[in-house]
Amino acid sequence: MTDDVPQPITPGPGEAQAADVLTTPLPSTPPRSQWAEVWRQFRHHKGAMAGGIVFFLIVLTVFVGPWIWTIDATYIDIRARNQGPSLAHPFGTDQLGRDMLARMMAGGRVSMSVGITAMLLALFLGSLIGVMAGYFRRLDNLLMRSTDLFLALPLLPLLLVMVLLFRETLSKTFGPETGIFILIVLAIGVTSWMPTARIVRGDVLALKEREFVLAARSIGTTNVKMILRHILPNVISPIVVSATLGIANAIITESALSFLGLGFPPDFPTWGRLLFDAVDYMQQNPERVILPGVAISLTVLSVNYLGDGLRDALDPRIRGR
Repeated sequence: MTDDVPQPITPGPGEAQAADVLTTPLPSTPPRSQWAEVWRQFRHHKGAMAGGIVFFLIVLTVFVGPWIWTIDATYIDIRARNQGPSLAHPFGTDQLGRDMLARMMAGGRVSMSVGITAMLLALFLGSLIGVMAGYFRRLDNLLMRSTDLFLALPLLPLLLVMVLLFRETLSKTFGPETGIFILIVLAIGVTSWMPTARIVRGDVLALKEREFVLAARSIGTTNVKMILRHILPNVISPIVVSATLGIANAIITESALSFLGLGFPPDFPTWGRLLFDAVDYMQQNPERVILPGVAISLTVLSVNYLGDGLRDALDPRIRGR
């Protein structure tokens, strides 16, 4: 009697091919970095992309345009005053014959500079006060009540009082143009830090209870290192969003001050000052009012869309959706 020895099963050609496919390791895709994911999310925000393109074109025009359109913004030609758009003056001229295209670009540089500088000041004050209030419990009540006090003050009358009180002193100290620039930046920055402080404080309060913060505290990390290494890097998202919105608010505020006649001197153009000078010529040259208004509106709108896109891209809860 012979033993039944099991014979090895030879797989067929199709089965061998399937086995090779199953045993072949799948190609591993490298994990996407955080900033790559932020950029991917930002690209899918159509409004933010459109706003970024418009804002880039405006910045390119006001800062690079004078190298192409070389007419001096302060050159006076009485014979060409109050002219409409033409080949020689595409945006027309003002009551003194100055080229409006050159003055629009010069005004854009001043308005952008004021907006960015005032935003940086407000961002610094708001972030500092927000981090201090959220991290140090003893300072929270004092700093937040001070923030509420500033929020309760009427913004425009406060700005007007500050400009009227310190305008002459700073103009004598730094000169009329530099002095009023410093004054407007300080006035806008000192009166617009409160929303940033409240947002940063809320995020810091939430971060204080996270595991990595508690672990860092348990090994004896000092408060300064804790804030710089663990707290601030995790509140960059609201700070960046506040920065974009702060530029828009600063440009609007500066334009309002200039429109009221309390901004820069008449020979120092800004978009708000151009609106103020064009009020008496609305019927004769309506483009003098329309062009600065459109420039302010496009800049503010594009910056706001940029802020919306950055908020969606930087917020992990919205990214997860």
